[in-house]
Amino acid sequence: MIKTGSVELTVREHDRTRTFLLLHGGGGVPTMAGFADLLAGRTRSRVLLPTHPGFSGTPKPDELATVTDLARTYVALLDQLDLTGVTVLGNSFGGWLAAEIALLNSPRVSSAVIVDAVGIEVAGHPITDVRGLSLPELQKLSWHDPAKAPQPPATGTGPSPDVLALLSYTGPAMSDPTLAERLSQVRIPVHVMWGASDGIADSAYGKAFAAAIPGATFTLLPGTGHLPQLETPEDLLAALLDLDGE
Repeated sequence: MIKTGSVELTVREHDRTRTFLLLHGGGGVPTMAGFADLLAGRTRSRVLLPTHPGFSGTPKPDELATVTDLARTYVALLDQLDLTGVTVLGNSFGGWLAAEIALLNSPRVSSAVIVDAVGIEVAGHPITDVRGLSLPELQKLSWHDPAKAPQPPATGTGPSPDVLALLSYTGPAMSDPTLAERLSQVRIPVHVMWGASDGIADSAYGKAFAAAIPGATFTLLPGTGHLPQLETPEDLLAALLDLDGE
């Protein structure tokens, strides 16, 4: 547990040399934990994987009302840990959060990798409204091969606590009409990666996300959906290493 101001952060850490800050999406830390292990083990990097306040039963202070508020909290965390050269990688909601961190122009952040993000509005390519979907329907949209999707324990009806935490940051539309225009102010290298079979936000949406960021590159990942770090982690890692020529 790390306290940043009044915010208590649960942060899982692999302590090595190069630093990555991994940001999970609405499915919580389990959607990113395996990839964190893979990234740390294969690259011998320092990998930070925080639980967003409000997820997994963690407290969410009233001051964390927006995605930008949460982004400022993570920049403060990097300041507190005195880290530099940090690559921020986020998936889905975490991708939006990575973009907001990039917009804060922290000297501690050197680059961002945005994977199947939400957050912008793209005419003709809306984000799928997942609130009323059954688990099989959601898995069909999120996975290239839904048979690979893990089966979570049965829960009661209605949105899960993590979904409620997600919506408390994003609002029901899971987008910000100002974000696409604001992304023109990003000044660090950004790489946008997208699952070709993403049914939550399609590849045209991903290309629009990349186009909104000056100099951003776009990589389409075949044979995977909205959660490449879960469905095809080796392919995501290979694409990430290709960026550095490793």
